Amino acid sequence: MLHKIALSLIPGIGNILARNLIAYVGSVEGIFEEKKQNLIKIPGIGEVLAQSIANADVFDKAEQELLFIEKNNINTSFYLDKEFPARLKTMHDAPMILYWKGSAIDLDSKKIISIVGTRKMTNYGRTHCERLIDELKEHKHEVIIVSGLAYGVDICAHKAALKNNLPTIGIVAHGLDTLYPSEHKKTASQMLENGAIMTEYTSKTALSPKQFVKRNRIIAGISAATIVIESASEGGSLLTAQMAADYGRDVFAFPGRIGDKYSEGCNLLIKAKKSSLIENVTDLETFLRWEKKEIALQQKLFTQLTPEEQILADILKQGNLFIDEICSQSQMPSHKVLSLLLNMEFAGCVKSLPGKIFQLV
Repeated sequence: MLHKIALSLIPGIGNILARNLIAYVGSVEGIFEEKKQNLIKIPGIGEVLAQSIANADVFDKAEQELLFIEKNNINTSFYLDKEFPARLKTMHDAPMILYWKGSAIDLDSKKIISIVGTRKMTNYGRTHCERLIDELKEHKHEVIIVSGLAYGVDICAHKAALKNNLPTIGIVAHGLDTLYPSEHKKTASQMLENGAIMTEYTSKTALSPKQFVKRNRIIAGISAATIVIESASEGGSLLTAQMAADYGRDVFAFPGRIGDKYSEGCNLLIKAKKSSLIENVTDLETFLRWEKKEIALQQKLFTQLTPEEQILADILKQGNLFIDEICSQSQMPSHKVLSLLLNMEFAGCVKSLPGKIFQLV
């Protein structure tokens, strides 16, 4: 791993050129032993970068990084390693090395979903984000939720995943010696117990805006699908959606009301046919062809019933009943029973049949 980290630290050698070097030379170690005149011949390298490789003084820093990795129980994965996420391997600009800490996660799971959106999330966005993740749990989907640990939609998605005991991965734009924003340290710590914090950056990497954009490609690439909850007409979440589409991933967006600033981006994605419109997990199941597992719908609905509605539900467990029978057994007047049954019908747990017969759904 020492030579691999050292290669990633050479100025001017990014992920794409690093892979070209390895392909031509045959090994990471061989790059540092190759003669300058041979390096120059490699496409994309040239005189300046060949000199940079020949004069690379990066092993001290690479050794320090190895010590940091060992001390902090950090996992590493090189892009040629068997355990490197298969979806990332298909990306032309895939990270060379991943660093992460946390629990064991199947990074090749079919059900890895990225959830992204504005940092200035509204109540509308929060409601849909939390409801979506609640429904994923209710439908018994073993989903891994990925986001960027930023303000707004990101942190909402991570917290909702934790609440539902779903694994969640935070992709950050800095080394694992720090956390940005610092306000999310508590959530990040909880994520390590059922999830991970992941990055392509070594420790002591200074933050810069371009790193957040680069980080977004990992969020888009590691997932089977990306969901945009809320977004203005410009922003990082739209870039992530575009990256996901470019990588051949599914992209979804929640629609918003016309004129709402933080729904403009989602509506634009849908209008331009760059994403599919979804409103709930059922839509997601349809598009992704996930098996629809049976859920205890009645049990869920009954927990939301009032005491009087629960009485009627218990009576209807006997089977289909006429309104008169329901009134008689409940000892409630017909106008009240009809009102309660109407509410229960709206809630989806009672069905009205011809002849004033009612059925428990």
